[in-house]
Amino acid sequence: MKEVILIFGICLLLTIILEELSALMIGIRKGFDLTVILFVNILTNPIVVLTGLVMAEYTNVPRAVYITLLEIAVFITEALIYKKLLYAKKHSPFIVSLVLNCVSFFIGTTIGGLIFKLIL
Repeated sequence: MKEVILIFGICLLLTIILEELSALMIGIRKGFDLTVILFVNILTNPIVVLTGLVMAEYTNVPRAVYITLLEIAVFITEALIYKKLLYAKKHSPFIVSLVLNCVSFFIGTTIGGLIFKLIL
């Protein structure tokens, strides 16, 4: 149980850090917009992590399949929330969601993998 809580914490923390930094790098600066991104990740990340853990443990579905489906669902969900709530109109909310999710997935997977090897 301790390991699962650690996995949730590390995944969420990495996602928040990477997506907030990425948002700043693409020009999202308003505090409200950064807060929306923070809360969207607090909403979606634990669901994705939990679903991924359950799929890995209790199904024979290939990891690539369920990860791809989960990431597509998150991309669409977050883009729709960004479309509704973000003040920043410089970029399409779908581009914002795509960029933030790609950065957090690819860099987060790499860093998270290294962290998990060190502590688990």
